[in-house]
Amino acid sequence: MNKDLDTSITVLRVVGEALFLYGLLGWIYGVLVDITHPDWLPLALSHLTTWIRTDTFAVLSFILSIIGFFVWRLAQKITRQR
Repeated sequence: MNKDLDTSITVLRVVGEALFLYGLLGWIYGVLVDITHPDWLPLALSHLTTWIRTDTFAVLSFILSIIGFFVWRLAQKITRQR
């Protein structure tokens, strides 16, 4: 088989898995903040990221986890079919 294609699929699988895992953890963080301290949601995520609010971070994390999950599963399907 094509070694470059195998390498690309492996990279896609690893990137998809990382996006899924860390996106899911970020979304869980946003949900926990929403449950425990809802008044923190409009505040900045940290003093280093004053441009992103906590609730916006949770939504973006959820979207990234969905994209990562689909990329990860697609790469697994392609690997199994070969």
